[in-house]
Amino acid sequence: MKVLVLGPGGREHAIIRALLADPQVQEVHSAPGNAGISQDVPVHQIDANNPEAAVSLAQDLGVDLVVIGPEAPLVAGVADALRAKDINVFGPNQDAAALEGSKAFAKEIMAAADVPTALAYVATNADEAIKALDTFGAPYVVKDDGLAAGKGVVVTEDRAAAIAHAEACFEAGGSVVIEEYLDGPEVSLFVLSDGTNVVPLAPAQDFKRIFDGDEGPNTGGMGAYSPLEWLPAGFVEEVVERVARPTIGEMARRGTPFNGVLFCGLAVTKRGIRVIEFNARFGDPETQAVLSRLKSPLGQLLLAAARGKLDVQGELEWDSRTALDVVMAAKNYPDTPQKGDVISGLQEANELKNVHVIHAGTAEKDGEIITAGGRVLAVVALGGTLTEARQAAYAGVQKISWDSAQYRSDIAQAAAENKIRVPDTSSH
Repeated sequence: MKVLVLGPGGREHAIIRALLADPQVQEVHSAPGNAGISQDVPVHQIDANNPEAAVSLAQDLGVDLVVIGPEAPLVAGVADALRAKDINVFGPNQDAAALEGSKAFAKEIMAAADVPTALAYVATNADEAIKALDTFGAPYVVKDDGLAAGKGVVVTEDRAAAIAHAEACFEAGGSVVIEEYLDGPEVSLFVLSDGTNVVPLAPAQDFKRIFDGDEGPNTGGMGAYSPLEWLPAGFVEEVVERVARPTIGEMARRGTPFNGVLFCGLAVTKRGIRVIEFNARFGDPETQAVLSRLKSPLGQLLLAAARGKLDVQGELEWDSRTALDVVMAAKNYPDTPQKGDVISGLQEANELKNVHVIHAGTAEKDGEIITAGGRVLAVVALGGTLTEARQAAYAGVQKISWDSAQYRSDIAQAAAENKIRVPDTSSH
């Protein structure tokens, strides 16, 4: 099997590593890739958001499967263009990708499918926004209706800040979704779908805020771990039956079948499981942790899904160890990250036992690896316990340096210290 992976980031590097471990996969190509990906597979410099460029490359390479990593190519219709040429694609069509591209559309689908989610209002002007904010009260949750690369959500006790975020979205020509605040820990669950059947992966938890203690602005994610020992029994099965299957079914009923990965962002609240949001692709940095534990062959799974034949008999096979990744980000991230700094210590980190480094915002210049984005690397480790995985990942982080690198020192610390509390749902 020959596979082309579209996208430049850490998620794509993690997918490529997992594909290379599949005995049925003979060849993997990447476009546009990054400095780390280029050390593993051939990289092609195209605009992954351009449907014609993606089709042309896939045809030139004669690939059996195209895997679309980020959300932007999906919303741009790259999957549609590939399928029109009878090329197998893992990733939803443009219409189905609206589950991520529009928060309002996702709410509409959830309502039609009776999927449990936060109460919400769509606001198109300041008066509507203020009315909705005052209906729910603090903490205030304001989401940009469109794509925002994980940074379009503001959760704040400050009413003025919530109104300001909404007004900024209106000024940019958008609308906002204002929601009730969901209590309880958050969980990410990836569910593979061929448009009809669904297969869940292992749950993970990520950390959105830039600083320790969940302080500072939202980012795309500063680290993640999997599995989650604190989840109640039957959690994955409940999400599949109450969230994934009804959503996939509703999409099919509307004539826009969802083929790809439905990323369910969830809160475990005192009223039970609630969907925070859907994404139409693998999450970053959860993918780095989840796929490092997957023993079932990823390429065969994704090809089966692309062909509408995702019929997995029995459970997927997983490494029993815990995986954890720590994101190392550039100075000034998530605002305007500083680029061009030389990175040292990558080889030393990769040589540590049970540790590997996933590249995201990296490039090569004059034979050296430099920073080229906000989230630069993810240091991934496997350990017999969560504590061991944390120790190994942070040992890897200590080997790597560049000017003003930043990372969180408390990824999964609360879970390792058994301090995560799942709300009691027995009265509901």
